[in-house]
Amino acid sequence: MLSAKSDVQVDTAEVRVTEWRLAPGSATGHHTHGMDYVIVPLTSGEMTIVAPNGERSKAQLATGKSYFRKAGVEHDVLNETQSEIVFLEVELKP
Repeated sequence: MLSAKSDVQVDTAEVRVTEWRLAPGSATGHHTHGMDYVIVPLTSGEMTIVAPNGERSKAQLATGKSYFRKAGVEHDVLNETQSEIVFLEVELKP
């Protein structure tokens, strides 16, 4: 599996903004979110979410339709489609 590409665009005492690009067949790798965060999709698409126990689910992204999650989320994010997925992750620092 290919690695997703990340580019930190803003990193201050209050917030970190990272652009994520998941080419077809790529994944973020298993990780735990240490901060509350907002996802801002720049493309529409479908991501595969893999929980720590291996359970898989699908998440639909729609361009410009943001969503919020609390710290502690643990998962791997995969792009099993034929199109690149791009989103901004806005982490809210304590």
